[in-house]
Amino acid sequence: MMREGSFAAPGPGETVRLAYTEWGSADNPQVVLCVHGLTRNARDFDELAATLGERYRVICPDVAGRGKSAWFTNKALYANPVYADQMVQLIAHLGVSQVDWIGTSMGGIVGMMVAARPDTPVRRLVINDVGPFIPKEALTRLGHYVGKRPSFPTLEAAADYVAEVMAGFGRLTRAQWLHLARTSYRTGANGMLELIYDPDAVAALLSGPQKDVAFWPVWMAIRCPVLLLRGCDSDLLLDQTAVAMTRRGPPTELVEVDGCGHAPSLMTAEQVNLIDTWLSRTRIN
Repeated sequence: MMREGSFAAPGPGETVRLAYTEWGSADNPQVVLCVHGLTRNARDFDELAATLGERYRVICPDVAGRGKSAWFTNKALYANPVYADQMVQLIAHLGVSQVDWIGTSMGGIVGMMVAARPDTPVRRLVINDVGPFIPKEALTRLGHYVGKRPSFPTLEAAADYVAEVMAGFGRLTRAQWLHLARTSYRTGANGMLELIYDPDAVAALLSGPQKDVAFWPVWMAIRCPVLLLRGCDSDLLLDQTAVAMTRRGPPTELVEVDGCGHAPSLMTAEQVNLIDTWLSRTRIN
């Protein structure tokens, strides 16, 4: 059963309250942390967390400016290093010393940053369709819809939009698209459904001409086992980048997911079982 929690997370000069959902026994020392993508929220992991919650304590935070978490007043604080610091604070708040990290897109980048720390609390890392090289073309595509706050008169219309802009999630049922819409929108003052994230949270990503982004030194500093998922049609995690990640850096198992682009939803039985099985059989150094 899902529970909700929150805590006050200090940032550089500003403290915000971060929300999270929790699954499984609160006394279980085996903790999985699931961190969402750029414009998404904790509820993307409901299906995965419900399954993993049978064996783990699963925590799914809303990163600052998303979901039920507070927005930064200083918009310059919307940055991956700040998110990384706040996720470490969340781990401390939970009273645990180690976690298994599952990160989709931005959540995977933040996970790499935390896992690369010398005193990292990350013991195993699942990265969903992102790597230490991101081509500018993918960022340009994201710029066509992120940072905007379209509104809709009905949940059905919102679900249609979600299915369109997140087609890379793969083949989902209508009920799953409705779930993503229901947990991504709330009714605004004008009675219309509005996205629950701060558009300024992605402003830095969209400012100025797009350029390739590379941070291979972060990847090379990781020591824990990694499961790398790549949507077969992904334009953000290129095939050559994924292969290179298996040949340099931490011990990495690459699995390509058919019928997906950026990024596999982690909502299908096959994808949930893939992660559950990997966590069960992967030894911790």
